[in-house]
Amino acid sequence: MSNDELLRRHDATGRDRCAGAAAGLAAAPSLHTAVVTCMDCRIDEQALFGLEPGDVHVLRNAGGVVTDDVVRSLVISQRKLGTREVLLVQHTGCGMATFTDDEFTEELAQETGLVPSWRPQAFADAATNVRRGITRLSSDPFLLKDIDIRGFVLDIEAFTLTEVTPA
Repeated sequence: MSNDELLRRHDATGRDRCAGAAAGLAAAPSLHTAVVTCMDCRIDEQALFGLEPGDVHVLRNAGGVVTDDVVRSLVISQRKLGTREVLLVQHTGCGMATFTDDEFTEELAQETGLVPSWRPQAFADAATNVRRGITRLSSDPFLLKDIDIRGFVLDIEAFTLTEVTPA
């Protein structure tokens, strides 16, 4: 599907559907929760958690990894928009477990002649990476200390959640 197709869909139905859904909603999520998850197009966090527009903040990236930008967004979400809970959700069958940082960085360097200033943050095991994400969020000095941070691995085929306990 091309960008033009997405824009056509927006003009045909998306604009009206979204404007109606967002009418009267505050920027602060009603459930005071932020969900950090993978950008994998198979994950529909609204269906997964039975969400409605305005319920939560959703932060998505490759792997659902806790990056500096995720922390930045969560700090704003907490301190300016009142969230008090974080759900960190990674999943089985994630593409981030199919390569290493060094492999990908070398591929990019070979192709472009440049080494990126960022790290891909690939991982071998989703549960271990969720545990590391919880630890990073729990120890960040800018995030509020009285928040509930929970982590899960989503089975991408059965769509069941397994909770990951912190280290």
